[in-house]
Formats: sequence, structure tokens, C-alpha cells
Amino acid sequence: MIVHEILGNRSELSADRLAKLTEDRVLLDNEQLLKRVQRLTTSSGREIGLQLAHNQELHDGDIVHLDEDTLITVEAASTDVLVIAPQDLKTMAFVAHSLGNRHLQAQFFGPESDYGRAAMVVRYDHTVEDFLTEYDIPATREQRVMPKAFRHAEHSH
Repeated sequence: MIVHEILGNRSELSADRLAKLTEDRVLLDNEQLLKRVQRLTTSSGREIGLQLAHNQELHDGDIVHLDEDTLITVEAASTDVLVIAPQDLKTMAFVAHSLGNRHLQAQFFGPESDYGRAAMVVRYDHTVEDFLTEYDIPATREQRVMPKAFRHAEHSH
């Protein structure tokens, strides 16, 4: 089977609809979520090919196949991250500026998020952890399924 488009997200299906389907999943790490063309194997051993358009990117729960009986969804693997949550804007600006100079991939969340506070999340890196410890900046190392894959930040000087 060749998949050319994402058909929606599992969260958009009702509980009744989900109960009537046999669900199969394909577990993808951060790098695989960004690949448009790849060969994948589902948890049941079914092989599928992926050929997505340039503007499509995979997310946790995305539906890559749906028929009357079967649902195949993407399951994003958890990522080793640092959740950085300074108590004030000045400290957050210092952290963002300092880490921005390293061209780190980062995602930002507000207090209404699952983090329960404003937070900057980066992939785990021991040098970043050392920097945060040195400046006494509150951060925790966690395994998280991220809403979007970390994408390399393009830049030029």
C-alpha cells in the first residue's frame, strides 16, 4: 500500500467509530515524522510506503489509512527533552537568546498547556543542561510526545 496523503487525525473520530475499527499503528521517531518518502512497518507487520506532498508533515495520531474495518495511525515516539521554565521574562529572554545562538530546535508553550506554565522545550543536550545548571535556571529532563517534530532551524549570516 502506498500512502499519498494524511486523512485526518485519530482525535477527530468519535469513540463509537473507533470502537468499530481495528487499529494498527506505525511508531515513528522525530526524524521519521519529518520524512515525506519512506517505507514503514506497522505494529502488526503490515508494510506501507509513504509518499507525501512537500507541505505535509506527520503528527501523533495522524491517519494514513482508513477503510470500513481498519485504521492505521501514526504514533509519535517520545522524545528526550529539557523543559525550561524560568520564573520571569528577563530570565526567559536570556535563555532564549543564549540557546538561540546555538540554533537549537525549540518549541514554546503557554500556561494553558500540559506543562501548566510558560515553557521552552528543547531536545536533550548535556551542554544545554550544564548551561542551565550553571545559571540556576529551572529545567527538567522528560520523555514527551511532542505536538510537532523538532525541525532543524534554517539560518544564514
